[in-house]
Amino acid sequence: MLQRDYVLEIVDQFVEGVSDALRRALRGEAGATDDIERQIGELLDLDPGTALVLAPDSLVTMMVISGIGDSVAGYVCYALSRLATIYGREGADDLAGLRRLQARAVAESFGCDPDDVPAELARLDAELFS
Repeated sequence: MLQRDYVLEIVDQFVEGVSDALRRALRGEAGATDDIERQIGELLDLDPGTALVLAPDSLVTMMVISGIGDSVAGYVCYALSRLATIYGREGADDLAGLRRLQARAVAESFGCDPDDVPAELARLDAELFS
């Protein structure tokens, strides 16, 4: 029960933080993509500077080791996929490609789909990415 409450709390914080950062990123605000990456790192309880430079399989391994990977994989997959979209729009093709590969690795390892939108982010996603 305690772990479930902990996961719900960090997911709520993630949804709030990533929602704000996605809005700012799509307005072209400097540092917003860094904030999205920081949100992903915090969700995984990993240093974002380290976590998001990992090869896709290594990121998945770190998620497994964290012990909450199964609980948050859909959120991580979603955020990585949307980051790839944003980086692609900005012309940062290398970063976009890495985030797509990471999202795909998370999806394959944890049985989620990068195109699925978590319920808590559905309205935001429709507003920003439709």
